[in-house]
Amino acid sequence: MIGNISSARETLSHALNNRFLPNLEYLLQGSILDSAVDHLVHRLLKGLCDNVDTSPETFNDLEVCMSLRQPNSNQPLLLRVRRALGRDAPFQMRYLGQPEVDQRRPTLVRSCMDCACTNGILEFLTEMGFRLEFEYMAKGYMFRKGRMKITVSKLIKIVPGKQQDMANEPISQSYLVELSVVAPTGQENVGEEMRVFAEQLKPLVQLDKIDYKRLGGLP
Repeated sequence: MIGNISSARETLSHALNNRFLPNLEYLLQGSILDSAVDHLVHRLLKGLCDNVDTSPETFNDLEVCMSLRQPNSNQPLLLRVRRALGRDAPFQMRYLGQPEVDQRRPTLVRSCMDCACTNGILEFLTEMGFRLEFEYMAKGYMFRKGRMKITVSKLIKIVPGKQQDMANEPISQSYLVELSVVAPTGQENVGEEMRVFAEQLKPLVQLDKIDYKRLGGLP
């Protein structure tokens, strides 16, 4: 067992050092009113993205953010766990680092690690000392353009005991639009590709770098 762990660590270290492992997320975000989302999804995005002859991929997920207080640090460790509602799929756990807002870059950049896990992950994290920070439902559409992923999401508040009830209250009267790429370190050309694509969505939706520190430290 110890030998297997050492081998796994060496493999991970080798992948990171040689930039094989996608460990950075490049991100642009914006929003669009409910009244305009059909135009964005069925006319603009469907024409710009891959697989234009098929219907957009839909999703209906529950996302939970868990936090762990760390000694000698003011910033807790945050892990996000997402699971699909209404279909059988592995849970997805994600670590996101602090975003870097560099005026020289066209996108926000943050460290990112994703992994699939079993349905006991929330109980496991709770046993480790993690606590629930917040949770919400995200329902919408996903598109792809090459290595870029575009999601159009309606965020819905969680009412205890009614997680799968679509009558739960939406957080706002708009959809969250996100354009992202997860890539290895050093692929700075990703940001320029995303900027060019985002320009094609104007003026319907304005995708930009969101500095959460200026918004009062929202997660």
